[in-house]
Amino acid sequence: MTSSITDSAVKAAIAAISSESATTAEKIQMLIEIAQGFQKKPKTAQDLRNAVGLFYRAYQMCGDEYVLLKARAKVGMAGSLQMIPDADSQLLQQAKADYEEALPILQQFATAAEVAEVQMNLGLVLQSLVPHNLARITDSIHAYHEALRVFNWEDYPQEYAILYNNIAIAYLAMPMASERESLRQGLAVQSFEIALKHINLIDHPREYAMLQNNLGNALQYLVSSHPVENNLRAVLAYNEALKVRNSQSTPLEYANTISNKANVLFNLPDNPEKPELGNQKNLLQAQDYYQQAWQIFTEHQQLAQAEIVATALEDLAAEIQAFALS
Repeated sequence: MTSSITDSAVKAAIAAISSESATTAEKIQMLIEIAQGFQKKPKTAQDLRNAVGLFYRAYQMCGDEYVLLKARAKVGMAGSLQMIPDADSQLLQQAKADYEEALPILQQFATAAEVAEVQMNLGLVLQSLVPHNLARITDSIHAYHEALRVFNWEDYPQEYAILYNNIAIAYLAMPMASERESLRQGLAVQSFEIALKHINLIDHPREYAMLQNNLGNALQYLVSSHPVENNLRAVLAYNEALKVRNSQSTPLEYANTISNKANVLFNLPDNPEKPELGNQKNLLQAQDYYQQAWQIFTEHQQLAQAEIVATALEDLAAEIQAFALS
């Protein structure tokens, strides 16, 4: 069976569980496992919708007898709905309801790690619903912190890094009065720094690069009376991310980081001790980064990002010209 689910594959799965040779519990488990297999490597949104169908069929078969399997089928449905590209708020609300229905049962019968994974995914769904005014960002952060009670850095470094990354991004999205703006930004920076105490370049390069890149972004836009100092810290964070990200093996991540670094260099004096001398050197370095990023985004059909970089290049060209004329 291929990783891309097809209607015939769905029919084959249902036919397999219709045979008399397995118990009801085994049939439910089989359906859940087949659906999970398809959920892991979907090729299209239809694959995920079909996975939802298989999970739902398993859910229906559970009745009132197989409580834990019923909860797992609900979690599978929620996870598939959550993964549908550009999922609308209705699908996300259904995913939220499914997770919330499953959680109390899992807390009673499942492992702590299984519960924590659901709390992590629930946090993500809540975070996605916030822009639609259908959830509170504080509830999302609470769900992430619940997951962190299990997903510690020693045993679950990847989940630990992702959770702190998500918490930081949630803080940045928090609506606050302008005088408290620096508080939420400070909490975001602090979240990245907590994670980076334990997630290192050698053991967890991918997560390390993600955290450093996003720390750089948070520092760059920090409301502060020390903008140059924060921008210098942001450059250091991007440089750390670029120890992992490169144009060969991680081109899109590399393009993201160099365009972020270019944004900082655009506003950073060449010599922070003598800002009056300008930033011609940094502008030329930023131009080189933007050109590389534009090329990568264009080659990989990331047209929205390519357009943003193209606009930045135009602004930069005007700045360089103005510098030359001054």
